[in-house]
Amino acid sequence: MTRVAAIDCGTNSVRLLIADAQPDGSLVDVTRQMRIVRLGEGVDRTGRLAEAAIERTRVALVHYAAEIAAAGVDRARMVATSASRDASNADDFRAMVTATLGFAPEVVSGDEEARLTFAGAVQGLGAEPPFLVFDIGGGSTEFVVGSAGGVDAAISVDIGCVRLTERHLHDHPPTAAQVAAAEKDITGAVDRALAAVDAGRARTFVGLAGSVTTVTALALGLTEYVPEHIHRARVSTADVAKVTADLLAATPEQRLANAVMHPGRADVIGAGALILRIILERSGADAVIASESDILDGVAMSCLRQR
Repeated sequence: MTRVAAIDCGTNSVRLLIADAQPDGSLVDVTRQMRIVRLGEGVDRTGRLAEAAIERTRVALVHYAAEIAAAGVDRARMVATSASRDASNADDFRAMVTATLGFAPEVVSGDEEARLTFAGAVQGLGAEPPFLVFDIGGGSTEFVVGSAGGVDAAISVDIGCVRLTERHLHDHPPTAAQVAAAEKDITGAVDRALAAVDAGRARTFVGLAGSVTTVTALALGLTEYVPEHIHRARVSTADVAKVTADLLAATPEQRLANAVMHPGRADVIGAGALILRIILERSGADAVIASESDILDGVAMSCLRQR
């Protein structure tokens, strides 16, 4: 049996999946972990990764390196996405990761990020294709249209919950003018993305990452974050709009009163929910299926193809 490890380092969080490959090609989780490190803090403004953000990420990776060693992993891969693609000092980040993990990160293109995301999201989904899969990250959002046979079209655009919060939503809660500016920014990017992937063909809409799963948990009225209840739950566009309005009207402290809210997400969830709402509205979707399987699963699956 092959044991693999996947690390996904995005703009807001760094996550680890250790899993065992099964004879049918599926994966069984050994452990999933997430740490909010906010690697992309300030990148939209400065074009550089902050030293403090790199150090927060290093601390998380030290822990993950120990987990990987203790688990006896056969193959491992780390991908780094939006923030480290954008940064002028990406070489410093790469050197830190290599020194910490013993292998280099792969700073994947937006296209490859989308394809890995799609592979993880649709495994065993059992819904009607074609699928529109979208992954709302901290710095970017990936849109992919395809079927169980693979990807037909993919694009990554620079809208994410951290980037949009830093760019527009400066008050807590944000003003109406700030929300309107964010909506205009998001709508333009979403319309371009939907046209690029011909999203009108999609029959099933699948949303990934913390903004989507948190909104889903709130829409379902969960009193604690239970991934098994969130995975593949269907939430109407109307319910997404209601949750989004509630989040945008609340302070981070009020958002944290919801037990499903991760402390590291409370200040940016308003922007993430707004992106989700606009994607659903502009695509004409009546609902979204939330998935806990995403790029992390796609990266783990790709490890099985390594030689």
